[in-house]
Amino acid sequence: MRLKNKVCIISGGAKGIGATEARLFAQEGAFVVIADILEEQGNLLVNSITKTGANCCFVKLDVTSEDDWCAATTKAISEYHKIDVLINNAGIYHKATVDMTTSSDWDRVMGVNATGVFIGTKAVIPAMKKAGGGSIVNSSSVAGLIGTAISSTYNASKGSVRLLSKSAALQYARDGIRVNSIHPGPISTDMLPLLFPTAEEQQDRMTKIPAKRFGTPEDVAYAALFLASDESSFMTGSELVIDGGFTAQ
Repeated sequence: MRLKNKVCIISGGAKGIGATEARLFAQEGAFVVIADILEEQGNLLVNSITKTGANCCFVKLDVTSEDDWCAATTKAISEYHKIDVLINNAGIYHKATVDMTTSSDWDRVMGVNATGVFIGTKAVIPAMKKAGGGSIVNSSSVAGLIGTAISSTYNASKGSVRLLSKSAALQYARDGIRVNSIHPGPISTDMLPLLFPTAEEQQDRMTKIPAKRFGTPEDVAYAALFLASDESSFMTGSELVIDGGFTAQ
C-alpha cells in the first residue's frame, strides 16, 4: 500500500476530484480526513469508505476560515495522532474578463483558491514538523501556468498557488516537508460545464488537446497519490501537469 498508515487531510474532499482522492488514498492504506463545507455529502462518503474497512472521518471546513483549519488539524491529530499529507484540493471557478469582474468576485475566488491554500498550508506545518516531515499537494491548474481570455480571477488565484508552493517548498525542505503543485487541464467533473457551457464549446476545446479527451478525476487523483507518497521523496517545489499535452504545444 502506497500510503500505509499516513494521515491525509483532503480539503474539498466530499465530491469530485477530492472524493476520488479520498477513496483512492483510503484504498492505499491512508487514514483519510475529508474536510469540506458539504456535511451531508462528506458524511455519506465517509460511510461508504469505512464500509470497505478503511479508516476515514469527516470535519466541516470552510477553507477561508483559520478557526476551521485549526479544528480540522485538531480533528486529524485527535483521531489519528499526526498529519503526514495535506491535499489542498478545494477550489471554485469564476468566468469573466477583468472589466466584468467585481471586487467581491475577486475576493471570493482568491479567498477560496489562494488564501485557503495559504491558511491550510500554514495550519499543518507545526504537526508535520513534529512528525519529522510530510507532503503538501496544492491544486493549481493549467490556468496557473498560462493565461486565458475568459477567467482572469481564476488565473490569478491558480498562479498564486503555483508560486506559494515553490516558496513554501524552499522554506520547509530542511524540515522534511515537501510542497508541490498539480496543474490539471479540463477534468470531467461538475465544474466542466462552467468552463464550457455548450457541447460545441466542449468539443472545440477537446480538439485542441493532443490526447483528444478531457481528463478524469482518477487522472488527477493518481498524480496526487504519487506526490503524497514516498515515491516522490526527492520532489519539492515541482509542478505536475495533467492536461493531455495541451500546454506542451
